Amino acid sequence: MDSDCEIQSKRIKSKQEDDNQSTSRIETLPREIVFDILSKLPISSLVQFKYVCRAWRVLTQDPSLVDLYNSRTEEENPCLVFHCDFPIRNQLYFVDFQADRDDEKQAVKRIQTPFCSSMPEFDVIGSCNGLLCLSDSLYNEGLYVYNPFTRDYRELPKTNQFQNREVVFGFGFHPRTKEYKVVKIIYYENGYRGLRNRFRISSSEVQVFTLGSSRWRSLGKVSHDLHKWPTAQVLVHGRLHWVTGPRRHRTGRNVVSFDLGDEKFREVPRPDVVGLRRCEYHLFVMRGCLSAAFGFSNGKLEIWVMKEYGVKESWVKEFVIANYTPKAIKQEVIQPSFCVSKVRGKSVRVLCVLRSGEILLEYKEKSRALVLHNPNTRKFKDLMFQGMPNWFQTVVHVGSLNQIDTLIGM
Repeated sequence: MDSDCEIQSKRIKSKQEDDNQSTSRIETLPREIVFDILSKLPISSLVQFKYVCRAWRVLTQDPSLVDLYNSRTEEENPCLVFHCDFPIRNQLYFVDFQADRDDEKQAVKRIQTPFCSSMPEFDVIGSCNGLLCLSDSLYNEGLYVYNPFTRDYRELPKTNQFQNREVVFGFGFHPRTKEYKVVKIIYYENGYRGLRNRFRISSSEVQVFTLGSSRWRSLGKVSHDLHKWPTAQVLVHGRLHWVTGPRRHRTGRNVVSFDLGDEKFREVPRPDVVGLRRCEYHLFVMRGCLSAAFGFSNGKLEIWVMKEYGVKESWVKEFVIANYTPKAIKQEVIQPSFCVSKVRGKSVRVLCVLRSGEILLEYKEKSRALVLHNPNTRKFKDLMFQGMPNWFQTVVHVGSLNQIDTLIGM
């Protein structure tokens, strides 16, 4: 009779043989077929795949596979990242969302942030090519570019500080220059003037950091008052977009872009929406096009899409969404903490449009809720994932195995 040690040894040997057989089987397949299979896996499964053996780890690091995986659009199989900032210390969670599966069987998992001790409270500036950009929400000093699945990150150098300031951030990639850049737009008070120092003088400074460089560059002042809420930025065609803040004697908020290539600000024509002065709107991306969602007091939400970038006449009203209240939303109304369209007290934000044509919405009142809307049937479906936090901000994220060192100078 075999001893316990011999039995354990046989089990280990059997497992190694099975692993070798499975590895050899996948290596016999044509490379393009293997890449096609792997490129369709959720990012969490792909991360586990790389730890099976050394050969599979090398396979996941192949630039061809990384490029193929990155070429998928957000609508095909988005990864939803939830930023939970309640009660104090911030947390990140994620779910590999699949619209054709029962959402209650899809579990939310926690993301470990390796720099949480130095930056316990943060804002998510944006997501780009598998990378998140996070900023310190307490002092606006710390900035990190972070891949939440490889846990690869870089801390950006600190910049000159200003008293009594507000900061608007941006993060993105330009396809022509192949550079990742972080933009910091600082509004600050630089003194007083007038009788008895009654009037404050406000100024601004635009700073840009290119990933891979060693310092920030100053571009001078900006003439636009940009919306400062987190997640307000939208990246389209290598340009960051914001909605301007409210000002007196203006007929509505404008759309302003910052080209990450030539580093210039430009106004982007907005659509001619009836009742624009009486509604709130926010920007998002739909199938690679700049889009805007306009919320009206009667509960209606209009979605407009700019079919040809920069051409005012190409704005088209694509969808009209009726008023809806998710089950998870309570009656008490609180003020919104990010750029959204308010509808009868509650805030509604369009996250993305899926490949199926369904529209993913985030509602906020006292708590948060995710909803799928089918524009064909005009039906709504509340999403409830296992382990989902009650208080969160959603970021549509395309998971990637990109290493930051690999992306620099690509």
